[in-house]
Amino acid sequence: MEALLTACQGSESTEATAKPKRSFYAARDLYKYRHQYPNFKDIRYQNDLSNLRFYKNKIPFKPDGVYIEEVLNKWKGDYEKLEHNHTYIQWLFPLREQGLNFYAKELTTYEIEEFKKTKEAIRRFLLAYKMMLEFFGIKLIDKTGNVARAVNWQERFQHLNESQHNYLRITRILKSLGELGYESFKSPLVKFILHEALVENTIPNIKQSALEYFVYTIRDRRERRKLLRFAQKHYTPSENFIWGPPRKEQSEGIKAPKTPAPPSSGHHSQMSMHKKSKDSKTSSSAVHVNSKTPEDKKVAPREPGEEADGPSEEPGSEASGPGNTEVDRDADRSTSQPEKTVVHPLEKRESASSSEKDEESENHNKDCESPGDTGSQDDTLLQ
Repeated sequence: MEALLTACQGSESTEATAKPKRSFYAARDLYKYRHQYPNFKDIRYQNDLSNLRFYKNKIPFKPDGVYIEEVLNKWKGDYEKLEHNHTYIQWLFPLREQGLNFYAKELTTYEIEEFKKTKEAIRRFLLAYKMMLEFFGIKLIDKTGNVARAVNWQERFQHLNESQHNYLRITRILKSLGELGYESFKSPLVKFILHEALVENTIPNIKQSALEYFVYTIRDRRERRKLLRFAQKHYTPSENFIWGPPRKEQSEGIKAPKTPAPPSSGHHSQMSMHKKSKDSKTSSSAVHVNSKTPEDKKVAPREPGEEADGPSEEPGSEASGPGNTEVDRDADRSTSQPEKTVVHPLEKRESASSSEKDEESENHNKDCESPGDTGSQDDTLLQ
């Protein structure tokens, strides 16, 4: 899987000018990660705590045979070695999935809990994280995970922009942070990378991997949405942004023509009732006018799924504002008024009609019952 993701991230970053496409393999891989690897078989008796023992400086990583203390002290700042060696990263940032180095063991839930309780291992893990950040031209500035540009950021950003295989390393680092108790460190790093790629344009080649992979390593949905909103605001060209919810402008544009629709349907209903009360012979034309109301009403309601995918899930959304409440009240009044006017003209008509026109009066009564039927037709159209 890691080899496949390597190919995906490399190919996507080189096609910066083309319209981006979502990766099915990335989505499936990151879904499993965010949901704690469904169907993951955690066999404890096969777990020798290799990752924890490595971080306790008890065993070296294989196949190179180098201990963690040597990596942290002698490899730090040696960017050539960090760039060209591809077997250490799986040991520094272990996951519950197999990587390219088959000597590296997968994490288990038991080992994760033991790792979090071992201060020596956690201290070295954070030092390894700082070392890799500096390799990318970034520095960790506080204990909450905030990051900033390192002193040598220009040189390192240029290298990062041209070395796509490091994007897979960043994805692995983000995943490992979440596994070993530092989920809160991920958002600041991803936000920083998005800012540099989309706003400062210092590492533009990374934006595809940042949006397709880095953002979706974050397990908190609200945090992911914040990052996607930020990226959507600065992404160019804006019409090529294919991640996350639709733009607010688009959702508002759909809702705009809905407000005048309910009053117009009520107006047609009242017009048709006046025509019925004057003459029974014009009942067919009244029904014809009244038949327009289902189409008018059909414009008024929201489209199915509009709120589910749109920005209305966010607190303070326009979709839940007081404006829509007033429109709904107008619609209720407009639809309730015709029901009252239907009965009154009928009573007058029946009292004034002669015994010779009983049959015509009965037909007239049936015609006047059509507003109720129209309401049922409205319900059918809206379903």
